[in-house]
Amino acid sequence: MIVLDTSFLIDFFRGKEETLHVITDTDVATTVITYYEIFSGIFHKKAKKEEKFFRRFFSEVRILNLDTNSAEKSSEIMARLLRMGVSVNALDVLIAGISVAHGAEKIISNDKDFVEIAKIADLEIVIY
Repeated sequence: MIVLDTSFLIDFFRGKEETLHVITDTDVATTVITYYEIFSGIFHKKAKKEEKFFRRFFSEVRILNLDTNSAEKSSEIMARLLRMGVSVNALDVLIAGISVAHGAEKIISNDKDFVEIAKIADLEIVIY
């Protein structure tokens, strides 16, 4: 399974060419954290066009939830990063932990925090 990160979904919505050819698998999902990030931006900007697009998108894609197993995986990832002295966005760590807990193999993103996360988590990161 491939997890689509927030940065990927925003760029895909905007029609960025590099997003059109990165998905090589039909088993895709996103996370409840990405749902939160997308809709907090939409509600802040009162972006009706974006809201309509993402409501439809999220109704058709699997959304991986944050549960206790995901929270534990996320905590393990964050602890290892902190021991290495690496600081990354906590929401990206939650996305990674959710992905690991649900058996994802890859995350597609344009966020460099995932490069650091991949060094210690069992995930392939596709940076486009």
